[in-house]
Amino acid sequence: MKEKTVRISIAGFGHVGGGVAEIVRQKREEIARIHGINIKIVGIADLRGVIVDENGLSEDAILKLKREKRKRKGEEAEDIYVDTNTTGMTTLEMIREVEHEIMVEATPTNIVDGEPGLSHIITALESGRHVVTSNKGPMALESTRLIELAAKKGKELRFGSTVGGATPIISLIRENLAGNRIISVKGILNGTCNYILTRMTEEGLPYEHVLKEAQELGIAEADPSKDVSGIDTALKLVILANFVFGLNASYKDVEVVGIEEITLDALKLADDAGYVIKLIGAVDQEGDLSVRQRLVPKENPLNVGGTLNVATIRTDLAGDITIVGKGAGPIETASAVISDIISIG
Repeated sequence: MKEKTVRISIAGFGHVGGGVAEIVRQKREEIARIHGINIKIVGIADLRGVIVDENGLSEDAILKLKREKRKRKGEEAEDIYVDTNTTGMTTLEMIREVEHEIMVEATPTNIVDGEPGLSHIITALESGRHVVTSNKGPMALESTRLIELAAKKGKELRFGSTVGGATPIISLIRENLAGNRIISVKGILNGTCNYILTRMTEEGLPYEHVLKEAQELGIAEADPSKDVSGIDTALKLVILANFVFGLNASYKDVEVVGIEEITLDALKLADDAGYVIKLIGAVDQEGDLSVRQRLVPKENPLNVGGTLNVATIRTDLAGDITIVGKGAGPIETASAVISDIISIG
């Protein structure tokens, strides 16, 4: 197999961006052998600045950036990605000026205006780059616009890691179920909520106790509001709605109820009746979008525990297809980014 070099840049070098770099380091030879793709990281942009090497950044340079990030953890972030100790470039300049094929957008999700990720993606597509993003904000707010721009420019826009993390819901629909008409998609799309409800149900522990436990384990954020209120699930549902059904939906179109008010008494009543309570996101071809607590029969495929994600995709030809996997975690999400890079490459 003839080997092809694919040059990538990474915008955002937190858990996911760093995870992408680590997977490339560990699996470069394996990916080249199996897929015929030699992935070279030629630029990384973070709050401290931009580092660039068009021949491919060395492992030492990337490790140095990681060490500096650990040392500076907790410091106030700068407004722009500039540092005089690096190239002096901004992220947008790196995307436009450094020669590469794929830009990986891994900055934090912003559900207000999608920035800076939205500008990164638009700039990359307009500059003739393919884009792989793990950032839910731009895709939830402007997916129709971005998909149309990618098509106009003849470039790929891949966002499999925005929904389900390592659970390949989007790629399953895009590739394996091609030719099927999708009727509906429903499932558990937030591992934090699923962990909390699983522990409350199985151990009889109150919500506040399990939430604190999840935070200590790193399953829940210090501010878990987007997860437990259903916002994170709603954003993923919007991405699915627009990608699968072409709905041009936004967050305001989703009926959203979180898990904060679920009581142990409610869970016990459900258990006695042969059900569990899960936070389920659902969208169908009629354009109905909802995130709410649902009674799920214990034997139903949607009854998965812990931090797992699950989705049942109803189709006209293949019937119901259910996929289960890890929905959260930096390496898991980064693995989905790598899969998208290989798909493009």
